[in-house]
Amino acid sequence: MSSPGRLLEILRNKGALTPEWAPAVAAVDRAHFVPDTFEVGERTVSRSADEAEWRRMVYADLPLITQHNDGRATAGQVAFPTCSTSMPSLMLAMAAIVRDGDAVLEIGTGTGYHAAWLAHRLGEDRTTSIETDKALHDIARDNLARAGLHPHLVCGDGLAGVPERARFDRTIATCTVRDIPYAWVEQTAPGGTILTPWGSSFHSYSFATLTVRDGRATGGFSGRPAFMWARQQRRSYGRIRDWYHGEEGERATTTLDPRVLEEDPDARFAVGLRVRDAWPLLCPADDGSDEATYWLFDDARSSWATVEYAPGRHTYETEQHGPRRLWDEVESAYRDWTTEGSPTRDRYRITVTAEGQTVSL
Repeated sequence: MSSPGRLLEILRNKGALTPEWAPAVAAVDRAHFVPDTFEVGERTVSRSADEAEWRRMVYADLPLITQHNDGRATAGQVAFPTCSTSMPSLMLAMAAIVRDGDAVLEIGTGTGYHAAWLAHRLGEDRTTSIETDKALHDIARDNLARAGLHPHLVCGDGLAGVPERARFDRTIATCTVRDIPYAWVEQTAPGGTILTPWGSSFHSYSFATLTVRDGRATGGFSGRPAFMWARQQRRSYGRIRDWYHGEEGERATTTLDPRVLEEDPDARFAVGLRVRDAWPLLCPADDGSDEATYWLFDDARSSWATVEYAPGRHTYETEQHGPRRLWDEVESAYRDWTTEGSPTRDRYRITVTAEGQTVSL
């Protein structure tokens, strides 16, 4: 039967486990932070149904989904994940910014597993974690107590930070934001680091790593993380029928192959800087034709657009409905990016000041 030692072996084999973090990972049993039923990939794993499988997944290097839709009933709604115990190797990549002796603020306690690592290595008094969801906060507190750890836990607005415990050497968010709160900058010590998953509705798969100096934070982008959204800033979710009700849109054509936006992460990142409040969905045909419909939906649920891809063609039909012309916005942002020389994501810089957040080349 799988055991904590198996997870250590997997992480060592991947080269993810550093000497600094090995004692914490070895000492903190992930099983304390995983419920009896969770989702991994497309399937549900139940301890009561198959304990051997449950343990194999617990001690795997996989993200385990532990909550959907903020814990509310999902009848008739799209079930979207709102809490997980993250992939351990990804947690270790984030934790690499931590140094012995640091005081750390974690935004998003979740199950408490990452807070447990921090508390084991740094000490309970130097580990602060805030969680917006009261039910998750209570679960994490109980999980941590079961593991014999008692870091400083707060239930509240993570975007506001924990000013009474500031300043922190490292601020680490385990949720995606589109706008980095200035409160995090104020509460991070000069020379300290802020690390957060960052993005827009269009593209949310980047880490932003910033250094705080002189009342501002500056940094860049890397990685390809997939985290839950901070609830105060998250994108919309739904089915096509939540936007499209059989309306006739405005028809036109484009020469831009929509699959480029799906396949090129640098293009999608750049477009997402301009089109922050709409998101794409590529729907391949199910008849073996290799055709596809590229949908765009706005967060306000007021506008939609489609591009019809067909192999062998160089012009594609478009249709747009609502107060916004979403495809026009996306195509314009893409054309401007190519005019600039198609810069890669690592060339962009992010700055956060009291006046707000800016991203530029």
